Amino acid sequence: MIDFLLSLPLWALAIVLNAWLIGFALASLWALRRWILPRLRIDNDASLFLGAAVMQSAMVLYGLVAALTAVSVWTTHSHVSDTVSREATAIAILWRDLGGYPQPERDSMREVLRAYTLQVIQEAWPEQRQGRVPRMGIEWLNRFQEQLLPFEPTSESQKILHAQTLSAYNGMVEARNARLDAVQTDLPAVMWFVLLPGAMGCLLLCLFFRIEDARFQTILMVGLAGFVSMVLFVIISLDKPFQGAMAVTAD
Repeated sequence: MIDFLLSLPLWALAIVLNAWLIGFALASLWALRRWILPRLRIDNDASLFLGAAVMQSAMVLYGLVAALTAVSVWTTHSHVSDTVSREATAIAILWRDLGGYPQPERDSMREVLRAYTLQVIQEAWPEQRQGRVPRMGIEWLNRFQEQLLPFEPTSESQKILHAQTLSAYNGMVEARNARLDAVQTDLPAVMWFVLLPGAMGCLLLCLFFRIEDARFQTILMVGLAGFVSMVLFVIISLDKPFQGAMAVTAD
């Protein structure tokens, strides 16, 4: 279900979530007011107090879980974006460092680095958007390493430059591995069993109050359902950093 929701545009995802929760709230409100509430004896203060206490406790606990989850997915999404930026920066640094190498090593290694970068943009990213970890880039890295490591500096300046180039190369490999590790990053399935049914459960608990004006109760439930759906909208949109409308791009 989450994969299907991730494939939707943001506006469609917002509509689906709002329609689901608002529709559930209105249907539940109609059913409870028609068949359930008239049969319950909840006119005394003790019943109302207990109902309010249970409803508030459930909303607070659910709000805490949802808020921490939203912060977690946003933090993960930002971290992955920083990782991608770090890899791009390492490639740029490596490209500039190669400018100090003699020919033909300079052009040969730059050509391999260019091919690796194009492979990441044109082949790896589409795989990542489908939730698959790309594997082909390692061949270009091996080819680049086979040219870089055997190089023998002939002067002190070349030794310094070669050391800096090796450092930039290691930084690029480290950032690449971190990016690949993040491809399948998402919330554990158990969290969705809390977030999705929990949203419906909280809305349902809010209906066990005998409100005379049905229109007033409807307005409140629509507002609450809309707010909960927007929290879920944020969590679902940012859950998988490389998938969905909010995915980290290769730009």
